[in-house]
Amino acid sequence: MSETTEKKQARLKSGLKLSLMTLASRIMGLIREMTKASFLGTGSLADSFNFAFTMPNFFRRLFAENSVSVAFIPTFRAYLEDCKTDEDKRKTQDFISATLTLVTFLTSLVVAAGIIFTPYLIKLFYSKGNTASIPETTLLTRIMFPYLLITSIAAFFQGILNGENIFSPSGFTPVLFNSIVIAATYLLSPYMKNPARAMATGVMLGGFIQMIFQVPFILKTGWHVPFTSLKKSFSNPGTRRVIMLILPTIIGMAAYQMNDFVSAALAGRAGTGVYSSIQYSLRLQELILGIFAVSIGTVILPDLSGLAQRKEWNEFTEMLLDAMRIITLIAIPVTFYSLISGKEIISLLFKTHSFNSDSVNMTLGVFRWHIAGLFFIALNRVLPPAFYAQGNTKLPTLAGIIDFCINMLLAFLLVKPMNGRGIALALSAASLVNTIFLFIFLKYIHTIRIGALLKPFFSYTLKIVLFSGIASVPIYFARPYIVSFFAGHNKLISDGMPVLLTAVLFAASGVLLLVITHDKIAVSALRKISGKIKHTDKTIRGK
Repeated sequence: MSETTEKKQARLKSGLKLSLMTLASRIMGLIREMTKASFLGTGSLADSFNFAFTMPNFFRRLFAENSVSVAFIPTFRAYLEDCKTDEDKRKTQDFISATLTLVTFLTSLVVAAGIIFTPYLIKLFYSKGNTASIPETTLLTRIMFPYLLITSIAAFFQGILNGENIFSPSGFTPVLFNSIVIAATYLLSPYMKNPARAMATGVMLGGFIQMIFQVPFILKTGWHVPFTSLKKSFSNPGTRRVIMLILPTIIGMAAYQMNDFVSAALAGRAGTGVYSSIQYSLRLQELILGIFAVSIGTVILPDLSGLAQRKEWNEFTEMLLDAMRIITLIAIPVTFYSLISGKEIISLLFKTHSFNSDSVNMTLGVFRWHIAGLFFIALNRVLPPAFYAQGNTKLPTLAGIIDFCINMLLAFLLVKPMNGRGIALALSAASLVNTIFLFIFLKYIHTIRIGALLKPFFSYTLKIVLFSGIASVPIYFARPYIVSFFAGHNKLISDGMPVLLTAVLFAASGVLLLVITHDKIAVSALRKISGKIKHTDKTIRGK
């Protein structure tokens, strides 16, 4: 077996493990949202919790998930590529300590400022005639703001593990986080003034466990995570490189994340429950998006960085193309199916005494416009690593700024006539524009064979759109009869059976079309499944 084949199989195995972990995480995240729907519904208390979590979450995505990982991993990989002597290892360890100190110091400053200025920030989410919930929202925000510090350190720990091509521990930590939030909501609600405070406490406990859990796995790699002085932190050459990479990224990510912040403010002023319905809709979208798009983006970034370091540009282009095809194969069919069966999905997952039929209809209206942009949002998670791997953060930053401007302009124009649906449509339209600009900017990366990348990708995309449309026809006409047949029973039967049957019918039609046309990805998957079945059968007979 060649070294290249071994690397591909190792990458596939890592991607599969991470996808399974992410699947578990998204399912637990969905259960967390179902718990929130059961306790809070789409009322003012739900809005208070969502607005409160928006503040630290905004800075978490800015400092932790994207900027730190994007700047740290390529630099760390460069250290690892040159780590051949004891002196090289010492320099790498100094770089780790310096970066940890920098992350902790800067995020601590933001947390302190956030807690102090919370009352002024919260007012952005409420109109003048709707201020009754501001005190509760302020308290919840101050409870959860330190989550930023905890999760930023956790993201840094994840960067170390991912740089070493270790993905499972970090992939499992969101499962722990969501499990603790759910448990805290049920266990602490009877002892607190309202369930939102119990859930906020769970957020803090879950974040802390998420951080600590990764430490033993880091120690196994031989690296340590001590602090150093601020002087050494800012003077370390590796940390300086991280800062140079992170500054334009923060600007771009600030523009991108401001989408959520401004959208929250617009939704809060549009009426009670609008922002909560947007959050429930986004959770469904992220369930799908996180399983594959985030996993693929996380797995390929270290490998793309390594290929860029070794200047293996053909393999670089092929890896990026494979990732884009996988995204296409998943996101487009899911979009078609969700547009048809969205009502049953939302009712099955969220409908309770607190989340009534009005809540379902409000969330459905938003979800249909959110899911329309799923494909483009997924691509926007996979394309930037091609830039970051080569130390280019300026072009994705520019695309992020353009995305922000388009989103905000459309949101302001559409929120009044379309309410929450207008905010969702603005996000999807802006994501499309962002994808277009990322494709345009790929032309400026001369190491990527743009023709070899885009032509097969567009051809494959058109094929999957056509197949998804064909597979949608039978469930479009069968759905009303299936829904009517199972109506009048409990939620699991009335909504669950239509979702199950239409999903099976849609998937069977789509897979049949892929097999008939000998789709490379589908055929490869079927061969692997067939091989495993034969291996299992031989094992059983041998016994």
